[in-house]
Amino acid sequence: MENTNPKQLRAELKNFLDLATGEPVRIQRRSGEAFVLMNESQYAQMQNEILSLQRRLLGMADALTGKGKEYVPGSGERLKRFSKSRSKRK
Repeated sequence: MENTNPKQLRAELKNFLDLATGEPVRIQRRSGEAFVLMNESQYAQMQNEILSLQRRLLGMADALTGKGKEYVPGSGERLKRFSKSRSKRK
């Protein structure tokens, strides 16, 4: 990760934007407060990964506490939630 300060960022904005397409750029103020400049698609990908991990964690927590329902193959239980959401869309 490349490091810079606000003054250098302003002076070389185009170069840092080009650099941020490949890797995040850390911008640190004198006060010690830091920010990260990164490509929007990388940020969106990171957000999606976080959501996916949160859902998995919640699912595991439900399984450990016994809140989940037992899945019986061929029962069609898993597909019921999709048919409900389709009927709401119409």
